[in-house]
Amino acid sequence: SMRRSAKILGVHRTTVKRKFLFLAQNARTFQQETLSHFKEAPFVHVQFDDLITSEHTKMKPLTVSLAVDQKTRLILGAFVAKIPASGLLAEKSRRKYGRRKNEHPQALGRLFTQLAPIVHPCALFESDEHKLYPALVTRIIPQALNKTYPGGRGCVAGQGELKKLHRDPLFSLNHTCATLRANISRLIRRTWCTTKRADRLQDHIDLFIQFHNQEILASIGVNAL
Repeated sequence: SMRRSAKILGVHRTTVKRKFLFLAQNARTFQQETLSHFKEAPFVHVQFDDLITSEHTKMKPLTVSLAVDQKTRLILGAFVAKIPASGLLAEKSRRKYGRRKNEHPQALGRLFTQLAPIVHPCALFESDEHKLYPALVTRIIPQALNKTYPGGRGCVAGQGELKKLHRDPLFSLNHTCATLRANISRLIRRTWCTTKRADRLQDHIDLFIQFHNQEILASIGVNAL
């Protein structure tokens, strides 16, 4: 957390906050420059899905629409959006916080608008069976193929993102989601470190994307950049 970082470094929390926002903006610039390198050699096999987290309480859920290159696990984009609570918490959430706007379609639209220039027009998109996905792929990248798979049960490893399957067809994506949960404190399940603002979660994810794409893949010998 920012408080702990400030305490360890012996500086004011405002100093940490300003540096955090500065580095997040630099990370977004790095991501734009990185993706621009692939316009001449576009991606042909992309996996995408949504990672669910919350904003202060589970009655105020957030979704992170995420896309990765299946071969290299390069993160191609991730956008945070507010969504309404569902299931047993839906009515309780409406009573306490009012009706919550569903920003999920807009986040998916932003993700695919970012993907469109860097994927092949006939690329393969793999995802689970979410009802929004096929129409979205067809609308933004009409010639692309969207192959869907039923969701699998989560296993103990990987914060439940890795699946109990002999061969997980969405392994690259699920492994990346597990990596995000393991490395971004506010995404860890059953933690005191919760997100208070959706835009700050976006900043945190953008920072991690730079670290992941620049450092982690290079450390395992993937020549993605």
